This record gives sequence, structure tokens and C-alpha cells, in this order.
Amino acid sequence: MGKRKFDTCFFERYAQICLETLLGERYENLVNEDRPDLQMPDHTLGIEVTRAMEPRKDVANELLKEMAGIDVPSEDKEDLDRILKSGYGYGLQDGKYIGHLEYEYWRLAQPLRRIIESKVGKVGSGFYGDFQEYGLYIFCKDDLTEEEVILTMEYTSDLQRNLDVKYSTMYLSLIDRLYVCDLTSVDRTVRPTKCASHEITRGMRRLFFMEAFTEN
Repeated sequence: MGKRKFDTCFFERYAQICLETLLGERYENLVNEDRPDLQMPDHTLGIEVTRAMEPRKDVANELLKEMAGIDVPSEDKEDLDRILKSGYGYGLQDGKYIGHLEYEYWRLAQPLRRIIESKVGKVGSGFYGDFQEYGLYIFCKDDLTEEEVILTMEYTSDLQRNLDVKYSTMYLSLIDRLYVCDLTSVDRTVRPTKCASHEITRGMRRLFFMEAFTEN
């Protein structure tokens, strides 16, 4: 049997579960497809899921932590066993541990502004098909302040200002928080723009992880 490779489906399922749990019934019928990754069967909504991480020196050493032989607190052992078994650790232990498959996912990540530019170009070109509304869900490895979230909204709005097809909502997903950003509300002359913040508790993160890993 060949070495198991990472796939993006774990994160796409994690995003789907997060949206349904935090934002309710509007998202409960999303299905995991491609171009974009999450879709309503009636094409009322399509959501592309991606990730972003700023480049840093020795990022591989920071992200990939060798699990074998490390001294793990007893309360962390169950989560660590899950990470070793699945290859993923997102949502567990506040991001302290990264599974070997998840490392490959983050290794290919681009800086936030660069990935937004790429995804805005794709939605504007019709790459994601025909949907009434489009959303962009970004897993952010780096912490963002509320001011940085607003600046990211403004940057995205500026990029797609003259496009006929554009994202109406951007979801910025941190380990412990989901920012839901209404891109149709961005107005540089009026602050604040519409951006809701939803806490993702440790218990929720463990539940999201288990559901995302077990679903196939």
C-alpha cells in the first residue's frame, strides 16, 4: 500500500460543519463538490475553501512537530492519538500540534492577500460555475486582529469592485474564531463594515475535528 497523501476534503468538511453549526440552517444542505468546494444543490450558493499563511523563516520546523517520543501532558494524550492516527490536528489543542498530512496542506499555502487575489480572479472569470451567490472561506494560520479583518475586507472589495461576478461573503477562519464578512457592505467612508465574529470553543473544535475526519 502506498504512502497516504493529504487531501483538502478534511478542511472542506471542517468548514462545512463550522458554517452549519455557527450560522444555522442556511448552510445545512451544502455538499462537498469541486469548483467551488461547497455547493447548494440548487446553485443558490457556492463557497470556495482555501488557506492562507504568511511566509516565515523555518516555517517547516514551526509547523511540523515530531510526535514520537515527545513528553505530552496526560490531558493532551487523547488528542495526540487522534492526530497520529488521522494525520490532521486542526482544531485540536489550540493548534499546538500539526499532523503529517496537515503539514503538506499548509506547506502549499500562500500569503492571505495573494490567495485572495487569485480566488477573486477565478470567480470573476467564471471558473466556479454559475451560482446566485459566492462565498470565500479562508483558513488563516496566522492570527488576525479585528482591524486586519476589516482591512482584508476592504482589500477584497477593491479587487472585485469592477467585476460582474464576485464574492458576497468572506469567511475568515481562525483556530478559535470565525469572522463572517459581508463584502457588499464595504464602504471606506463608513466604519465599521458588517463583519460578525463567532467564537469557536475548544469543545466545538474537537467536535468539528471528529466529524470532519470520520465523514467520507
